[in-house]
Amino acid sequence: MTINKTQQGSELVIALEGRLDTTTAPQLEAEMKQSVSGVESLILDFAKLEYISSAGLRVLLAAQKVMNRQGKMVVKNVNETISEIFEVTGFCDILTVE
Repeated sequence: MTINKTQQGSELVIALEGRLDTTTAPQLEAEMKQSVSGVESLILDFAKLEYISSAGLRVLLAAQKVMNRQGKMVVKNVNETISEIFEVTGFCDILTVE
């Protein structure tokens, strides 16, 4: 998985490419912990993300909890496969998906 970060002021965009699974989730989790301090708007761009596992969902949930305290989090460009996973798991009710 590739993580591309772009920060403008208090807005952070994290674009993910590849698969977010048990192997790559710790990498994203570490990146998030390091990057979200002082961020008021977190945008996750899933345009090139192919798959997300339960380990990836756990990282998203943790990020959402942090961002609930300090601003907002939006997930963008979700493909059909990941959208289905969000529906089945109820994450579509927890996350802001655009």
